Amino acid sequence: MAEDLTITIGTKAEQYKALIPQVTALLSYETDLVANLANVAAALKQQFGWFWVGFYLVKGEELVLGPFQGPVACTRIKKGKGVCGSAWAEGKTLIVPDVDKFPGHIACSSLSKSEIVVPIIRNGEVVGVLDVDSAEYDTYDETDRHYLEEIVAAIPL
Repeated sequence: MAEDLTITIGTKAEQYKALIPQVTALLSYETDLVANLANVAAALKQQFGWFWVGFYLVKGEELVLGPFQGPVACTRIKKGKGVCGSAWAEGKTLIVPDVDKFPGHIACSSLSKSEIVVPIIRNGEVVGVLDVDSAEYDTYDETDRHYLEEIVAAIPL
């Protein structure tokens, strides 16, 4: 079956509002976690053109690289380390306007300039994170936080 994504032009909120029903539809009939994470990453990258979009999953005491779109990435991140590990440890979304100013930032790519990391929380536990990087400074804001948290909540685990 062919899958198509309708790309929307408009404000950031308008783009998310058009994308979310499409992502929800993709997630509604698929039960495989890897397939769903891959499609969510692809849909976000395709809609917004961000530098890197992907998932890290909690495995023991580390986040381990999952499905992503973009250049090669760090494969393992310790809890509390970098933006991803900090979002995991704190259990909250972190928006970083300039990654070079984030204490302990892990530079998987020197081209990444800003980042948002959204924890995936199920039954009170962080089970993974959505990590999104931009090649430009100050890309992410509360609009991104709101809609990315909504998308992450819709992923069946």
